[in-house]
Amino acid sequence: MARGRTGGSRREPRFDDDGGYASSELRLAPEDRDRRTSRRPEPPADHEPPRRGRDRHRRGKGRRGFFGTIFYWSLTLALWGAIALAGIIGYFAMKLPPIDQLAVPKRPPNVAILAADGTLIANRGETGGANVPFGELPRYLPMAFVSIEDRRFYSHFGIDPVGLARAVVRNASSGRAAEGGSTLTQQLAKNLFLTQERTLSRKIQEALLSIWLERNYSKDQILELYMNRVYFGSGAYGVEAASQRYFGKSARALTLGEAAVLAGLVQSPSRLAPNRNPEGAAERAALVLAKMVEQGHATPEMVKLARTNTTEARKRARPGAGNYVADWVMDVLDDHIGTIDRDIVVKTTIDPRLQGLAEKVVATEFEQKRLKLNVDQIAMVAMSPDGAVRALVGGRDYAQSQFNRAVMARRQPGSSFKPFVYLAALEKGLTPDTIREDGPVNIKGWKPENYTREYFGNVTLQQALAMSLNTIPAKLIMEIGPRTVVRTAQRLGISSGLRADASLALGTSEVTPIEMTTAYAAFANGGTGVIPHAIIEVKGTDGTLIYRRQPQNLGQVAEPATIGALNRMMRETLVSGTARKSDLPGWQAAGKTGTTQEHKDAWFLGYTAHLVAGFWVGNDEGDLMKKVTGSGLPAELWASFMREAHGKVPPQLLPGLNEGGWPGVGNGMPVAQQPAGTRHAPGGDSPMRLEGPSAQDRSLLSRLFGG
Repeated sequence: MARGRTGGSRREPRFDDDGGYASSELRLAPEDRDRRTSRRPEPPADHEPPRRGRDRHRRGKGRRGFFGTIFYWSLTLALWGAIALAGIIGYFAMKLPPIDQLAVPKRPPNVAILAADGTLIANRGETGGANVPFGELPRYLPMAFVSIEDRRFYSHFGIDPVGLARAVVRNASSGRAAEGGSTLTQQLAKNLFLTQERTLSRKIQEALLSIWLERNYSKDQILELYMNRVYFGSGAYGVEAASQRYFGKSARALTLGEAAVLAGLVQSPSRLAPNRNPEGAAERAALVLAKMVEQGHATPEMVKLARTNTTEARKRARPGAGNYVADWVMDVLDDHIGTIDRDIVVKTTIDPRLQGLAEKVVATEFEQKRLKLNVDQIAMVAMSPDGAVRALVGGRDYAQSQFNRAVMARRQPGSSFKPFVYLAALEKGLTPDTIREDGPVNIKGWKPENYTREYFGNVTLQQALAMSLNTIPAKLIMEIGPRTVVRTAQRLGISSGLRADASLALGTSEVTPIEMTTAYAAFANGGTGVIPHAIIEVKGTDGTLIYRRQPQNLGQVAEPATIGALNRMMRETLVSGTARKSDLPGWQAAGKTGTTQEHKDAWFLGYTAHLVAGFWVGNDEGDLMKKVTGSGLPAELWASFMREAHGKVPPQLLPGLNEGGWPGVGNGMPVAQQPAGTRHAPGGDSPMRLEGPSAQDRSLLSRLFGG
């Protein structure tokens, strides 16, 4: 087999070094190699092998390596960045409440206080206005907000990447924060759950909460929440509060131009408030309207007719005196319904015509004269003879001072307190025609004098009251007893503390205007004690009745015949006495002036069978006025108010007076001529047996509310 090989006999390998091979190598001799294998010729020593292909390969490999490295590290960084971002989001998400416990915070309750005819007096509460359902608003109102604040509101998922990118580019190009990238949903999330701080953590939480809102609420529901929570400046949260504050109407009645004003306002409430900057507000509203046309939410014809009414907003900038009523209602509301935990509507006894008339008298006649007379403040109360308050003014300017002088200011009433002394005397058996001597008086060193320092000798009690003499009531109070006068005044509704001394006859104990007006109401209604009140009923916004006042009074606190005699005496004050310039043509009116020492306080309280009203003027710190008396400025203001208030009301007679103005009782006889059995006889220092208010009733009166 070996012999059959081509090329002869087989050769064995050698292991010696005779053939020139090192003894340490084991290799085939050249002649032992396969002869079929061609040997590659050795290149010359100076030959350079071609390198183009290898260089191209190396260059391609190098390029792929460079870009591959960039891609690799970019992908790595992106993955780690995503992991880091997820960690950050997860970290801040952990700080949020659990999703299953997350809920939209309840809106603070609003109290809408209405006049007797249903018109709004004021809103009270943290928001300043009630919640308005989305479906009750004109469609262009929410679309105004969408147009200017978030044009892709109905297409994004709570976060608008396109809008965010646009805002970043514009802000970077302008070098300032010229545009925000937050959606309406993000703004709502911030208002509902977060603070106003500008931090990365807050923005991340805002984004997460926005997504949650979008998953749990419809777009219209989100828009409703937004419009009822966003801040519009001047203490107004929500479109209803802003609409009432700036335009004096419900958001349901806003025009297109007014809607544009509110939509433009949320960007900068303090700078664009129409009551402060009507020009800026109008300019911003024009931009909103242009955006609405651009996005198809309004037509050019609609915009052309739109009126922003920002000048009207400026006129409404100062809060009206009705806020004094609202404050009084809020002070006593919890006594009737307890804790307020939802939106409610309070209907009051306030007559908007009379309230407006009272404010007009203050704003015109009082303002024209106050500086000349060195008078800074005023208070007035008008009520029906049943105690229902129809108008109330607690000061000259609510914006400057919210102190309600009509309800809270205790001032000396001066001579306007004298009717209680005369009533107590009548109840002791004296009559309007009883004669007492007007002359010098010395009561334990106290020597009261008349205002004119004149004495008129013998006068009737009716004349003494009409002339506002000081000596006669000083003698009467010592005759019947100071404590008797105190109890008489308390029966009629005076709840402030009264000093039982002789000086009480001249009104030295301090009382409030509403107390005095309440007590005078008993003169106007024939002797029934009343409780001043303003609340008629309270309902929820869904119409559910929460509270309704039931008819209530303090019963008969003075005999009708005695009240008739007193009305005869007080009627004379306006016929021939100190207030004769303030009589009401066609009406039986009665009243009393009051002036304190050195002209610190001046009062006039008067009444008809239809209305009782009291006016006080003075200075908070007790500064002296320039000889202002009760028969001067207060009586003039009272007459202006009452004449217009009675303009369309049929005349009525005062209790106890017939058409001729004389006292009348059931048998038509004058009080002085009635049989002794029909009137109470005098008896010691005890008051007459009349059902006056108990201590508990007086406590209620001191809180100035009832029912």
